[in-house]
Amino acid sequence: MSITLIIIISLVLGVIFVNGWTDAPNAIATAVSTRVLPPRLAVILAAIFNLLGALIMTWFSAEVAETIGTMVSFDFGTKSQQLAVLAGGLFSIVLWATAAWIFGIPTSESHALIAGITGAALALGGISSINMQQWSKVLWGLVISSGLGLGSGFLAAKFIQWAFKNVHRKISNKIFTYGQAGGAAAMAFMHGAQDGQKFMGVFMLGLYMNGLTAMTPSNSFKIDIWVILLCSLVMGIGTSVGGYRIIKSVGMDMVKLEKYQGFAADIAAAGVLLLSTVFGIPVSTTHTKTTAIMGVGTARRASAVNWRVVIEMGMAWVLTFPCCGLIGYLTGKLFLKIF
Repeated sequence: MSITLIIIISLVLGVIFVNGWTDAPNAIATAVSTRVLPPRLAVILAAIFNLLGALIMTWFSAEVAETIGTMVSFDFGTKSQQLAVLAGGLFSIVLWATAAWIFGIPTSESHALIAGITGAALALGGISSINMQQWSKVLWGLVISSGLGLGSGFLAAKFIQWAFKNVHRKISNKIFTYGQAGGAAAMAFMHGAQDGQKFMGVFMLGLYMNGLTAMTPSNSFKIDIWVILLCSLVMGIGTSVGGYRIIKSVGMDMVKLEKYQGFAADIAAAGVLLLSTVFGIPVSTTHTKTTAIMGVGTARRASAVNWRVVIEMGMAWVLTFPCCGLIGYLTGKLFLKIF
């Protein structure tokens, strides 16, 4: 096993750990902000269901992993050069994710992964390294995670308001206390299903480039069970570290939520993520959850949303693709010289 491959595997596992640490808290943010779950219990729940989501959904369908593994081609230069630029792309993701955590910004690590790997591929093979058929799914994911997240959150909140308008508040709060705990578990499960597969795709790509698996980008994408177990476990461990800064930004600062609103946001976002995963579309769990929360907030009134926080998040989202892509390109070039 080459030193470059060891670095790649370490970086992939590091990125998965950071994803569980900084991105997975989005899944449980609303349950913590409405005081349905205490932070420590919520983090444990998220860790368990992230692991289950990555394990179970990947076992049944690896469409998202296939999209990530084939959206760019590294079939240029020598094997050592291919591995070097892939390592550079992964390193750029770690840099971006860590910076986002320091500033408490729920930036999308899915988009950081896509941008970093794409930038690294461009550093090796130029524009011909981009597979636009698969990249079109990424673009669809942008629309789905933002548009459907916002719309489904709005509609879910409106439906609950209508359905429970004659129910005593004490009774409805009790119902949604249990409901939101289930919704948080569903969100954590789907986060593991979506983000876990993305990183498994890169993991398998690294193995393929080093001749350690029979997987080829043109064939049906099959992920080895040991890869599923390893990546699921690392994500679960990362989530257990917690991420209260992200929970505060998403669940507390952006919108002050009631229990039924937290339930609406969780169920709406989990539904969008399930639909996307089944069709192999890599979407941002962060975008989906936060836009669902925005939709829930605007269902009550537009002023219920703290648009300053929304603008800050929006700027981070817009900057992720060009910035992380550029970092991936530069680190790819740097790693080419080092290795």
